[in-house]
Parts: sequence; C-alpha cells; structure tokens
Amino acid sequence: MRFITFRLLITLLFFSILISCKNEIKKGLTSEKINTKSSIKYASGFNIEYFETYKKLIVNAPYQDSKETFEFILTGINSAEKGIKTPVNSIVVTSTTHIPMLELLNVEDKLIGYPNTDYISSKKTRDLINSGAIKELGNEESINTELLLDLNPELVVGFSLNSNNKMFVTIEKLGIPVILNGDWLEETPLGRAEWIKFFGVLFDKEKLADSIFNEIEKNYLTAKNIALKSNIKPSIISGGLFKDIWNLPAGESFEAAFLNDANTDYLWVNSAGKGSLSLNIENVFEKGKNADIWISPSFYSNLTEIEKANDLYSKFKAFTNKEVFSFVNKRGEKGGIIYFELAPARPDLVLKDLIKIAHPELLKDYKFTFFEKLK
Repeated sequence: MRFITFRLLITLLFFSILISCKNEIKKGLTSEKINTKSSIKYASGFNIEYFETYKKLIVNAPYQDSKETFEFILTGINSAEKGIKTPVNSIVVTSTTHIPMLELLNVEDKLIGYPNTDYISSKKTRDLINSGAIKELGNEESINTELLLDLNPELVVGFSLNSNNKMFVTIEKLGIPVILNGDWLEETPLGRAEWIKFFGVLFDKEKLADSIFNEIEKNYLTAKNIALKSNIKPSIISGGLFKDIWNLPAGESFEAAFLNDANTDYLWVNSAGKGSLSLNIENVFEKGKNADIWISPSFYSNLTEIEKANDLYSKFKAFTNKEVFSFVNKRGEKGGIIYFELAPARPDLVLKDLIKIAHPELLKDYKFTFFEKLK
C-alpha cells in the first residue's frame, strides 16, 4: 500500500511538473507584443512581429489569389505549434531568387539542398554545389522526398503558383517545416528586394538585413532622381512573341514601375493589370512601331534571330536603329539567366541598367550588370 501511495505521489508530481512546464511555454508564447513599428516599408506579402519571448513571421497571400495568411512562431527552442527554431542552421530553398538573399546575409553555407541546381548562376553557390555541400533534389515541382528526408533540413522555403501544393504538404508530414515565399508576387521593385528581411529573421540577422536593404533602397532612389535630370523620355516597347502571342508588362506591373522610375515613356503604362498583357503582333506594331527603344525581346540573343523570327520585327523603328536591349546573354556556368536570379534582390542595378539604356549621358561610366545592346 505504501509503495502504491509513493508511486502515485511520484506520478502526480511528474504531471504537475509537466503541466507547469507547458504553462510556462504557453505563457512565453502569449507574452505581450513589443510595441515596435514594423520595419517593412514596401513589401505587402509578409510582416514580422516581435514579442517578449518569440517572434512571429506572417506570410500574406503566398500564391496568386490567395486569401490565406500563414503565421509562424520563431523561437530559440522547439516549443510551439508551427514553431521554428532560429537561427536556422540548415535550409532548402526552391527558387533561384532566394540564392542572392542567402549570399547577401552570408548564410549560403546553410543551404544543403536545391531542386534543379543547374539553374543557379552565382559562382559562390555554384562552388558549394560542385564541392557536394549542396545536394541536387530533382525537380522543383516534385522534390525527391527520400533524399530530402536524408538531408533533414531544419526548414524548406518554397514557392507555389496556387493552393494545390501537395508536395509541400507531404514534406510537412515528414516533420520538416515549410514556409511559402511570395516575393514574386510583389508589385514594386523595392517590395521584392525587401524580402531579404524575411530571410534575415530566419537566421537572426535582422540588423544586417535592414542595413543591406537600406543601402539598396538608397541606391535605387538615388538612381531614380538621376533619371529625372533628363528632359527627354524615350518611348519604350517591351517583350516579344511566344507562340504567336506578344507578352509585355501591364501598366501596374513591377516591370512598368522600373521603366517609369527610369524616366521613360512606356507605351502601355496606362493599361490595367499587375501582370502581363497578351496581345497580337499587329496591335503591338500599330502602337509601338515608332518606339525609340525595345527592351527584352523575348529570348532572342541577337538581331539576326529576331529578324528571322517574324517579318514585322524588322519593321520596328527600334530594330532598324539597333536600339534593342536584352538580358538573355548574361548567363551562369550552367546556362541559368543571371537576371532571373539576381535582379529581384538588386533592383538598384536593374534601374541603373535601364537608365544607361534610356539616358546614357547620365551614367557615362556605368557598365551594364544585366542588359546589353543586341548586335
């Protein structure tokens, strides 16, 4: 009887301690919010809130037409539902746009896996791939989950075009946390670049992320003001044919914002929409045949390819005057286009390129980062 009573007391004491610990954790995760102003200035897709004992990363609309909001508790311990321990020491990302963010924060060595590594252009990260430090995970739409499980990263940062993301659900069921990154949905160049703060909070490098972004913002706004010194606004057409459809930026898109900030007259600036417009070549020719400059003519790498692709192409004034500029020839070791990887993180360099194209007299000593004049 005494033995039973003693064992009962030990059991009660164990549950008392367990409940007490849970209450302490719960108490910590319901602590008061620290009244600090959000550091997010341009991005609409995420926010960061600070509490006494943890941080909350909020991702708004991580895919097109999403009405969901995802919240993640970031703590120094593995204690909360949907909780993620920070700083993250091993990560898998799924978009090349994430690579420059990691490199700017000096945490590229935390990347242990990536789908379709051939798309990565940065020499810094390519060296890690070539050394075997970053493993190939197959296709971004169907990651090799067996290999992912062997790697066992602390976090996967994914992106999804819609709510049908069964692969990420499977990854979460394996016990690996997933956060969807919606940087590609931002509608302004600086909004996209500000997602470095998203990665900053994951690696406990908020101050460094803020400092890097502030410098990019400063460079961008300085360049924008330089562009305004010109009284000439050259007219611009953009895009080209893909399967008989001419795709070009809509007037409210981030590409149109670039062209506006470069002090140019983008001919479709007043069109509605935040994505792209799909037009036929006759309509584009009617409106843009006398445009001064042609930016990003699909994936053609030289003027000869453009001329052979369609009879109307060579009749554009910009083509005749050889004022055609593209970023497709600047590629990494494995053929990945550097613009697609680096441009979202460095909109200041994109803007300078566009100013150099439209107003070369304003940036005489500047050399292109992404674009070049096609020959």
